[in-house]
Amino acid sequence: MRRTLLAMLVLAVALAAAAAFAPGWLAFLLAVVMAKSLVVAGLVVMWRAGLISFGQALFYGVGAYGAGMLGMRWGVTDFFLITLVGAATAGVIAWVLGFLVARYRGIFFANLNLAFSMLLFGYMVKSSTFGGTDGLRAPIPTFLGYEPGDATRVGVLLVATTAVVLPLLALLHRFLDSTAGRMTTAIRDNEIRVLYLGGSVRRTIHLLVVVAAVLAGAGGAMVALAIGHIDPDVAYWTTSGEFLFVAVLAGPAHVLAAVLGTSVFEVIRTYANEYAPQFWQLILGTSLVLSMLFLPDGLWSLAGRLRRVRKEAGHV
Repeated sequence: MRRTLLAMLVLAVALAAAAAFAPGWLAFLLAVVMAKSLVVAGLVVMWRAGLISFGQALFYGVGAYGAGMLGMRWGVTDFFLITLVGAATAGVIAWVLGFLVARYRGIFFANLNLAFSMLLFGYMVKSSTFGGTDGLRAPIPTFLGYEPGDATRVGVLLVATTAVVLPLLALLHRFLDSTAGRMTTAIRDNEIRVLYLGGSVRRTIHLLVVVAAVLAGAGGAMVALAIGHIDPDVAYWTTSGEFLFVAVLAGPAHVLAAVLGTSVFEVIRTYANEYAPQFWQLILGTSLVLSMLFLPDGLWSLAGRLRRVRKEAGHV
């Protein structure tokens, strides 16, 4: 835990420096990376229990649309309040749906989440209240106090996003060290043995669904505030696939792997779009295949390999 907190502190200092000195486009990209890494972290936690969700965009979309509705209907513009409401709304919906989805495993669990996500997408496309296919305009947080194109505003946005994301990742890391968190890998390996030991598999999975949804809702709200617009694609199945892509790229070894995986993904996509717009999807797919071939445990496994190399070098 101490080493993780130290790594988060170093990351916070680096992001603060980027907010102060980096160009606006880079600060914006980092803010989006940090927000999306929350969604990936939730998927990584479920993956540790052997669960794969094809519909995490449902909760991501709830957070994003929650941000838009708060600004449009009620005039709320506070960054932290919007993020809190987005996370809480997604958590409540996940708690209700969890009574059903926690009963299933494997492809049934994955596709049931996908079905709920596509229900939200279909409703948003048809609903004039939520802007239909045109979507909604997200509010500009009042505490920033700068015009949308101002680089200083983007820097403050990065600081605010970091102030939300890193504490949540620290709490998630703490959760994984708790009894319920340690049960995740036991559930993945042998559910029956967990039941014999007195653990509640369904209750733990229900909790994981809610935790992942809260993270996704917060991430969706912050991305909406950063981009300034929300459309139904935030709940589409391709959005869920993108988050799964990053989760596989990152690996389930550590909560900070989500930040690393999202950073690599967004950098590859940004530069592939810039220099090879017709082939960027091929480039991303090739990156994933190479990652699975040479780093089957994700990018974070590189840290373990480096530690082993140092130990072997020290014994020589």
